[in-house]
Amino acid sequence: MVTIYQGRAGLSRRELLKRGSAAGALLIISGTAVLSTGEAWGLESTALKPETVATLIQLARDIYPHDQVPDRFYAIAIKSHDELAGKDPAHKELIENGIADLDRKAGAGGYTGLGWEDQRVSILRQIEDTPFFQAIRGGLVVGLYNQKELWPIFGYEGESYSKGGYIARGFDDIEWL
Repeated sequence: MVTIYQGRAGLSRRELLKRGSAAGALLIISGTAVLSTGEAWGLESTALKPETVATLIQLARDIYPHDQVPDRFYAIAIKSHDELAGKDPAHKELIENGIADLDRKAGAGGYTGLGWEDQRVSILRQIEDTPFFQAIRGGLVVGLYNQKELWPIFGYEGESYSKGGYIARGFDDIEWL
């Protein structure tokens, strides 16, 4: 294993290329839309600034990190904040001010400009008790994990009542451990 970056011990050439290609799959902000360059999806923002939406997507990924979940599912999960911001000026102010605070704490380049997950997580630890963070985290629990397309990724088969319940369908199946 060849270390080519002295600032992070153990960063191999392979790891650098992997992170470099991940950085290549960026979100593009265009007008009122956030577009993904690495995947075929886009999200139009109606109330929040597109920069705010892009930061919310990164924030969602940092709060509930799943490497196997594409960004489009995180975008769907945070879309409810954009919709609520269009109806409730107080929610819009909460979100926009929360993102501005994150960007201030991150310094030059803002929150999304921080290249290392541990840098972003240390900022999140500073704000985890704020109403902004709690609103985002609470919305993500439902917004992210209620997406049926994601359930197979997590090994969840859905409700079992309509299929006879869990007793006859592997309630004691512990292969996932």
